[in-house]
Amino acid sequence: MFWLQCGACSGDSMSLLNLESPDLLELFSDLDLELLWHPSLSVARQAREHEELLESLASGERPLDILCVEGAVIRGPSGTGMYDTLRRRPKKDLVAALARRAGAVVAVGTCASYGGVCGGAEVEGTGLQFHRAESGGFLGAAFRARGGLPVVNLPGCPVHPEIVAASLSALVTGTPLELDEFQSPTFLYGMRVHQGCTRNEYHEYRVEERGFGERGCLFFYMGCQGPMARGACNRFLWNRRSSKTRVGVPCFACTRPDFPRAYPFFTTRAIEGLPLELPDGINRPHYLAYKTMAAAAAPERLKRRSSGV
Repeated sequence: MFWLQCGACSGDSMSLLNLESPDLLELFSDLDLELLWHPSLSVARQAREHEELLESLASGERPLDILCVEGAVIRGPSGTGMYDTLRRRPKKDLVAALARRAGAVVAVGTCASYGGVCGGAEVEGTGLQFHRAESGGFLGAAFRARGGLPVVNLPGCPVHPEIVAASLSALVTGTPLELDEFQSPTFLYGMRVHQGCTRNEYHEYRVEERGFGERGCLFFYMGCQGPMARGACNRFLWNRRSSKTRVGVPCFACTRPDFPRAYPFFTTRAIEGLPLELPDGINRPHYLAYKTMAAAAAPERLKRRSSGV
């Protein structure tokens, strides 16, 4: 496995280093996975040693089973890629060369998947096979790795380490990966962040918060995108104990192709008190009527923000 870092903040690497059970070294050992290079874990004795490794992989002299790319592919300025280079070569050229040889290509994090923070026009950043929600990206919609799969997208800002570990395990063991329309594994991204949220009962009865520090739902006023975002944040807890909503922070929908969006994170865009964006398949008038009735029927213990125990 070769890990290439492009236009990124290293957040996905730092997340992966926090893998606990098994830890990262145990994972590699259990899978018999040879790590050829990772910028936070590997040391080349000489620059030439690293260059020779890249040359042998790009030429096909040395086999490459898995290519992991962290960060957006930077194409600026004017398509040259010279905003992001390695040994004075555009990294975008290296991505293309390695992807052609790889048995599987994994986009680690939202930037590599969809462009993310670096997806703006200034640096001409894009995801490996998507630009935002549009198929294509840097490698093109028709790209397939040597093993037959398109780019496997693991969005998140950062992506949870257990998601990376589970995906690598599936690829190494040959376990079939069912991918959704954004090429993410359905067994990891087939649920909404809203599912498993400890504030769900407050949401059902529309006991909503307008400020921080209480237990109520953050959807109607505080900008929570949990009902619309796919992710396992309330399944794989951070540090095995927490998630944004569990500590009172709204979900920012960092796994979505349109992250980050050009409006405030802590405010829900709404018309007449009803959020502009609702979960898929929800009828707006029916939803408003239902939530009005649910708020009127809310138990007192929820209104008091107490557990009732």
